[in-house]
Amino acid sequence: MKKFPLGLAACTAALLLAACGGSEGEPTATEDSASEATPVVEEAATVNPAADDVSTVDGTTLADFTGDPAAGEKVFMQCRSCHVVEPGVNRVGPSLAGIVGHSAGVVAGYNYSSANANSGITWTPEKLNQYLENPRRVMRGTKMAFAGLRNGQDRADVIAYLSSARN
Repeated sequence: MKKFPLGLAACTAALLLAACGGSEGEPTATEDSASEATPVVEEAATVNPAADDVSTVDGTTLADFTGDPAAGEKVFMQCRSCHVVEPGVNRVGPSLAGIVGHSAGVVAGYNYSSANANSGITWTPEKLNQYLENPRRVMRGTKMAFAGLRNGQDRADVIAYLSSARN
């Protein structure tokens, strides 16, 4: 029988982190929808933006884009290894059913990081736009290992999808 250097749990965690585009503590490059590598922006500040601050690193706002739920469902495929939009179904991450307009850190049955549970954030479409660009910039200490969606249109599409998937 061949032995593997990592246990099954460690391999599974590594695969999930790879699927999300990063690993804990290591910046990665992501690809936007045009398949061009985009470097991760280094975090200059040492504190989270205020809960009502929705500024993005790239300077865009959600109003700069028109979200397409069908395109967002396709982009959301990279999130499915950790999240679903079915209510009450938590995976590695919490269910995102009805997330738009709700407070962060309150999905029943999910064990949130203290950073998420105590953030004071309400997931408005604009705050989701900021968060999805670079989750660790917005919420230092989050358990989410996803590096972010650098393409503003992808973010707008995912937000349109999540808004349409309200349950």
